[in-house]
Amino acid sequence: MAKLDRAALRRYRDEMEKKYGAGSGSRVRIVVGMGTCGIAAGAREAWEEIKRSVEEFGIQSEVDLTKTGCMGLCQVEPTVEIAVPGMPTVIYSKVTAEVAKRLVRKHIIEKTMVDGHILDRPAIDIVAAGKSARGA
Repeated sequence: MAKLDRAALRRYRDEMEKKYGAGSGSRVRIVVGMGTCGIAAGAREAWEEIKRSVEEFGIQSEVDLTKTGCMGLCQVEPTVEIAVPGMPTVIYSKVTAEVAKRLVRKHIIEKTMVDGHILDRPAIDIVAAGKSARGA
């Protein structure tokens, strides 16, 4: 495969967003890393608190909550990826049950990223362009 430059990668990301709808639509996507390392670090507790908080705030119809295997981030587990329409996708690290509840309230309801646990922020070109999600 030929080497891609930054502009080609951006075009590819944009094509994939159009094709697969990354960050589009009206639903929030929450993905909890539930590989062995995540579970050992407390991902089950984070999952349960996210589920409980989504129900408590009455936003079940707006949220797709899913589990995934290892995200390759063992040293910072539990990890949670949140994609809210109109906001960049963010990966949060070391998500305890307490942090999980705060993520639902702050990031999803109040639409404010939660400092202190952000592992991966979107590239500056995505934020500057007002894109809703980071391409995968």
